[in-house]
Amino acid sequence: MFNKICIIGVGLIGGSIARAAREQGLCHHIVAFGRKKGIENLRTAKRLGVIDEYYFDIERAVKNADCVIVCTPVGVIEQIFRQLKPFWNKQTIYTDAGSTKGSVIEAARTVFSKVPNNFIPAHPIAGAENSGVEASQVDLFKNKRLIVTPVNSSCPQALSKVVEFWKKIGSNISVMDVDHHDAVLAATSHLPHVIAFALVNLLGKKDQQGDVFKYAAGGFKDFTRIASSDPTMWLDICNANRKEIIPLIQQMQLELKNIEQMLDNNENQQLLETFTHAKKARQRFLNQFDNHMSQSITFNVQPGGSLRGEIRVPGDKSMSHRSIMLGSLAEGTTHVTGFLNAEDALATLQAFRAMGVEIEGPENGKVTIHGVGKHGLKEPKEPLNLGNSGTSMRLLSGLLAGQTFNSVLTGDKSLSSRPMKRVTEPLLKMGANIETQADGTAPLKITGTSSLKGIDYEMPMASAQVKSCLLLAGMYANGETTVKEPAPTRDHTERMLNGFSYPVIREGNKARINSEGKLLAVDIDVPSDISSAAFFLVGASIAPDSDITLKHVGVNPTRTGIIEILRLMGAKIEVLNERTVGGEPVADLRVVSSQLKGIEIPEELVPLAIDEFPVLFVAAACAEGETKLTGAKELRVKECDRIQVMADGLKILGVDAQATEDGMIIQGKVVDSISGGEVESHDDHRIAMSFSIAGLKATAPITINDCENVNTSFPEFRELAMKLGLKLK
Repeated sequence: MFNKICIIGVGLIGGSIARAAREQGLCHHIVAFGRKKGIENLRTAKRLGVIDEYYFDIERAVKNADCVIVCTPVGVIEQIFRQLKPFWNKQTIYTDAGSTKGSVIEAARTVFSKVPNNFIPAHPIAGAENSGVEASQVDLFKNKRLIVTPVNSSCPQALSKVVEFWKKIGSNISVMDVDHHDAVLAATSHLPHVIAFALVNLLGKKDQQGDVFKYAAGGFKDFTRIASSDPTMWLDICNANRKEIIPLIQQMQLELKNIEQMLDNNENQQLLETFTHAKKARQRFLNQFDNHMSQSITFNVQPGGSLRGEIRVPGDKSMSHRSIMLGSLAEGTTHVTGFLNAEDALATLQAFRAMGVEIEGPENGKVTIHGVGKHGLKEPKEPLNLGNSGTSMRLLSGLLAGQTFNSVLTGDKSLSSRPMKRVTEPLLKMGANIETQADGTAPLKITGTSSLKGIDYEMPMASAQVKSCLLLAGMYANGETTVKEPAPTRDHTERMLNGFSYPVIREGNKARINSEGKLLAVDIDVPSDISSAAFFLVGASIAPDSDITLKHVGVNPTRTGIIEILRLMGAKIEVLNERTVGGEPVADLRVVSSQLKGIEIPEELVPLAIDEFPVLFVAAACAEGETKLTGAKELRVKECDRIQVMADGLKILGVDAQATEDGMIIQGKVVDSISGGEVESHDDHRIAMSFSIAGLKATAPITINDCENVNTSFPEFRELAMKLGLKLK
C-alpha cells in the first residue's frame, strides 16, 4: 500500500502498527522519528526489526514518506504538528492513534488554521499491560475496534486508504464523529482508568499500614489491570478529555452515594436490583463485544444443485417482537413458544427487561413473560439500544410516547440512518414530546407525558410499523385513535391486541383503538416466519429437481404476497394442512421446481411482500422474459437501499437489472441467467441470503461478504439451507 511509512512515537502502539504492516507486506520501508533521550527505545526497535531506520531530524524522517502515523501521547500532538508543518506534503497521508480526538482536531486547527484534508484522525481500541516497543505485538489490532473520526473536509481517497490499511492489519472499522467518540471513550475507557488509578492509590496507602495486597485475589488483579498503564499518557488523556470525564466522575460519585445509602438503610431489595441490573448490562456488553470481535463471515456458494426435504423455519419476527411488548404490558404471565431467538427480537426483549419486566428465556424458543400491566413499566437507567431493529424502534416510540417517564431509543449505524419522522410526526400530533436528530433519524429522545390525545391519521405510505406505532400510542391517549392505511399491511398488532383481550376495531382500511382497555396474559405459539420461508420458496422454484415442504408457516393474508407473486410467475406452491393457531392462520407449504416467467407485479401486492423483494429479484433473474416492479419506493429506506443494492449485485452476477425510482426492471433468462462473482451484503441480512439462493442457478461460485448480519433475523439459515442441499460454506 505504501512505499515508506514514518512512525512518530515507536512504543507499544507505534511498534505494533509497524510489525503488523511489515507482516502483511503493506510497505517497503518503515522509519521512525523520536527524541534523542529515547534513543535506547529506538535502537531496540531497529534491533528487533520493527523499523528499518530512525531519525532525530523530522525533515529526514518524513522525506519521501507516503504515510505518516503519529503515535505519541495526545498532549504533545500539537508540538508534533508544529514540527511537521514546514514539511507537510499534500501527497502524503497523515493519521494518528490518539485516545482523544477533540484535542487532536483542535491541535490541527491551531497549527494549520484548519484540519488538513489529508489528515485522517483514528483511534485503535487496543492495548496491553506493558508499554514500550518491546511490548509491541504483530497481532495487537487483530479483531479489535478501530474508530475513524473524519471531519467534513477529509479527503475521501485518504480516508479510504486509512480504512483499508487498518482492515489489512486486522481491525474492525467504525466511523464516528469527533464529539461522539470522546463521549463514548470517556465512559468506556477514560473513566474506568481513573477509577482503577484511584482505587489502587487508596489501597496502596492502606497496604503501607497493613497487608491489604497480600490477601488480594485474581479479581482485584483483573479489575485493576489498567492501573498499570503509562501514567504520563493517562495524564495527557485526562487533560485532553476533561470536559467529558468530569461529569462522568460526578455521576459515578452519585452512584456510589446511592449504594452507600442503600447499605446504610438496609435496603437489600434495591441493592439487589442495582447489582442485578449491572450484571445484565455487563452480559449485554459481553454479547455485543463477542459479536463485534468475531471475524467477518463470508458466504461462498458453489453453483447448481437442488433443494429437497422438509424443514421448519424459525418463528415469525414480527410476532416475536409483539409477543414481548404486549406480554410485558399484560396482567399475568404470558408463555411464548416458537420465539425467534435472533438479534432483532432479542433487542426488544432486552429493552423490556431494562424497563423492569421479568422475562425468562429464550430457551428452545420458549419465553415466559411476567407482565407488569399497562402502566407498570419503569424508567430505563440508560438509553435503550435496539441494535438493527427498525420494528423495535418504531413500535417502542409509540408505546413509550404515552409513558410518564423519559427514555432514549438508539441503535447501530444502520438503524441510526433510517427515517423516523414517519412515526414521530404523527406522534407529535398526538401531543408526544419526541425529538429526532436534525435529519429525522435516531437517537430518539422521548419526554414522558400523560396527555396524549387520540387523532384520525391517514398514513401517506403503507407501513405496518407506522400503523402499529400509533395503535400502541392510542392505548395511552385520551379519546379514540383511528389509523387509515392506503393499502393493506400486516395486521399482527391488531390480531395480537385482540388476543390479549384489548379491543381493536377494524373497519375496511381503518383500525380504531382507545385507552379504555387492559391486556390479559395469554399463551402464544409463534408460527414460522414467511419472510424466512421466502428464500426457500424461491430456491425450490428456480432449482431443477427440487421438492421441499416448509412446516407450520404463518399465512396471514397480509403477509402472503410472496406466494401470490410467485404463483403469478408460474411457481408450483401448494398450501396444505391449513389451521388457526392463536388467531393466526398457519399452513404447510410444498414447493416443487417450475419454469418461472416474467410478469408486471401488481402494485396492490407490493405491501404484502415488501420484505421479500430481494429474493423475488433473484426469481425474476431466472424467469423467462421481463419482470417489472413499481410502487416499492419503501425498499429504498430499509436496512439499506434494497433496490439499488440488489440491482448493483445482480449486474455483477451478469443479470440485466435496471433500478428505477420505485422499483426495478429485470430481463430474466432461462439458461445461464446468473454468472458467478463477488457481491456485498451492505450489512443487510436479506441481501446476503438472497444472493446465497442465487447460487442455485449460477454458472460459477458466488461470494457474499459480511454475512454476520444474517444473525439479526435468521441465525439458522446456513444450517437449514445446507440441509436442503444449498452448497454453502
